[in-house]
Amino acid sequence: MTRIPALSTSVTGTGPGLLLAHGAGGSIEGNYAPVLPALAAAHTVVAPDYPGSGATPRATGPLTVDALADAVVAAADEAGLDTFTLIGYSLGTMVSVRVAARHPERVRGLVLSAGLARPDNRLRATLDLWQKLLAEGDLQAFARFVALSAFGEDFFNAVPQDQVGPFLDLIAAGVPAGTADQAAAVLTGDSTADLAGISVPTLVIAPTQDTLVSPAHSRYLADHIPGAEYAEIATGHVPMAERPEEWEKLIVAFLDRHGL
Repeated sequence: MTRIPALSTSVTGTGPGLLLAHGAGGSIEGNYAPVLPALAAAHTVVAPDYPGSGATPRATGPLTVDALADAVVAAADEAGLDTFTLIGYSLGTMVSVRVAARHPERVRGLVLSAGLARPDNRLRATLDLWQKLLAEGDLQAFARFVALSAFGEDFFNAVPQDQVGPFLDLIAAGVPAGTADQAAAVLTGDSTADLAGISVPTLVIAPTQDTLVSPAHSRYLADHIPGAEYAEIATGHVPMAERPEEWEKLIVAFLDRHGL
């Protein structure tokens, strides 16, 4: 049985609760640092790192979306949040939907960016390759693959040629120890049956240049969550790196509009 360690969690700001759920191979720092100040300006932001990310040690066995959902709720409990809006990114969207399905009395809203309900064949093949490269310890090849699949074409091509090497080195140096474990949670996750039961205000944000998790997944979420709002952002899979101000504006405006 997998033991999920207590998640290393930062708590900032005061006000209505926001609970953050990051992506596979990411962290709170890597996925949310550009928008944290704006989120904490009027909210209590509870930001846990999954096993193998940030200061959280790896789990003792396979990770699942359900286990991660329980772990982030435990982080909210520890921080004293009774109710909260979930802000999920990539794998974090699957985690957020599962939390909303399992704890509907506690969830006030959802923001789902670059998300999915279950992996398709393209994403399965991508994550299989992730795991092969990580198992071989080839972080330089992994960094190149991430640069090609996660960043938008415009963004990656705009990196000056003499800075491409350092850019790839930065990606390689920042790969969390739990990346393969977290990718495995995506591969086994499926929240499709939960979508129709979501009844809280929901914003789905689709990065239109995303070749890692196709924007078709975001459209599916928006189409199957009753009343969901849908927005697009012209980036690859990492809007926090490519257009952080635009991403922040979409999130904050949604929270303000619904009093969340």
